[in-house]
Amino acid sequence: MAVVLEKLQEQTYPIVKWVGGKRQLMFELLKNMPKSYNRYFEPFIGGGALFFELQPDNAYISDVNEELINLYSVVKNDVEDLIDDLSRHEVSKDYFLKLRNADRTSDYENWSDIQKASRFIYLNRTCFNGLYRVNSQGQFNVPFGNYKNPRICDEQNLRNCSELLQNTEIKCADFTAILDKVQKGDFVYFDPPYVPLNETSSFTSYTKEGFDIDMQFKLRDLCDELDSRGVMFMLSNSDTKIVNELYENYNIRKVFASRAINANGNGRGKVTEVIVKNY
Repeated sequence: MAVVLEKLQEQTYPIVKWVGGKRQLMFELLKNMPKSYNRYFEPFIGGGALFFELQPDNAYISDVNEELINLYSVVKNDVEDLIDDLSRHEVSKDYFLKLRNADRTSDYENWSDIQKASRFIYLNRTCFNGLYRVNSQGQFNVPFGNYKNPRICDEQNLRNCSELLQNTEIKCADFTAILDKVQKGDFVYFDPPYVPLNETSSFTSYTKEGFDIDMQFKLRDLCDELDSRGVMFMLSNSDTKIVNELYENYNIRKVFASRAINANGNGRGKVTEVIVKNY
């Protein structure tokens, strides 16, 4: 059994690329994890880098992004049918644009969950920089990435992810919904859309509603509530004045991260981010 688990650990990794994903900060995140906890929660699951690294036995993941949560649900419940559908895609700009524009048609409502999950992975693997962004109508609007040989279907990893997700509760919900679930001794990791470093560096449109400064205050209030209940939390965000002020009552660590995507070229390279924790 130990050999099987070790093999799974080596092969299981995030299903989709995600801007702001935490694989590059994994060492820092793991170093700052609590030594022990009961249930694992991640209410801004995104690409789920920490979740897939930890492979918790009992977890709750959620997001308000319906397409993303549908993907995780399909991987959990219908992975073989998803693999079959992924094998049918072709890599070309015309095909990409046709598939990207599918959610602008009335027929899209009749697509199966498997077809929508397959489209999500395909677009993620073939669009520019794996950026997930939607317009004000909630429609995917990232251009074609022009990659020569993108890996659209990683069968073994999808099956491993499906096995991991069997022990995971998956919800399409606002981050505050965890209040109905968490108990003393549980651990929550927050990786929300970051407070922008400047007006041109915000990539928060992963849902049509976005994530504004009021939501950052709402998140801080939630952290205060978790702290009062004896729930451990760790949070990632940008190293900005407002973030440092919001969490001044907690343990704040500065870490270096690479920003590969920024509307302003001067904003690329190594920048500091913060890891906030209440333990």
